[in-house]
Amino acid sequence: MRILGIDPGVATIGFGLVEADRAQVHMVTYGAITTPAGLPLSRRLYQIDRDMEELIGKLKPDVMAVEELFFNTNLTTGIAVAHGRGVILCAAERCGVPLHEYTPGQVKLAVTGYGKAEKRQVMDMTKRLLHLKAVPRPDDAADALALALCHARSFTSRLPQNGNVKETI
Repeated sequence: MRILGIDPGVATIGFGLVEADRAQVHMVTYGAITTPAGLPLSRRLYQIDRDMEELIGKLKPDVMAVEELFFNTNLTTGIAVAHGRGVILCAAERCGVPLHEYTPGQVKLAVTGYGKAEKRQVMDMTKRLLHLKAVPRPDDAADALALALCHARSFTSRLPQNGNVKETI
């Protein structure tokens, strides 16, 4: 399964493509889509839409994993990221790529085993799990690979996919 992880944004959108087969996951490619700061928001969103459609067409993912928004203190930045994220979701839908969304805590838990891990810990484990020589740059690309890993680990879990887990004591 080819999983395209996306770290949404407006200025920089990280992407990372992995191939997963059961417990085996390896990195195919990663990078970032960028838009110039001087452009109006509408033009930047249009550019993101075009670039995402081109990226999806080129990489041909089976599925996309996108980070859910987390608002901390900067609401203005969060709103802009929400615009970019919306465009990304629409591009996935238009291209017919199934979409899965993960919170930052879910990604941290899947990659490090601890839902409140520090960013550096997530980046280091992403590097280790994908057998990379260095942490991917920019950080947005490393985050996108972590999202793809999160989905790979969720999807290839041996737990039932329908949520009906029975416990015996």
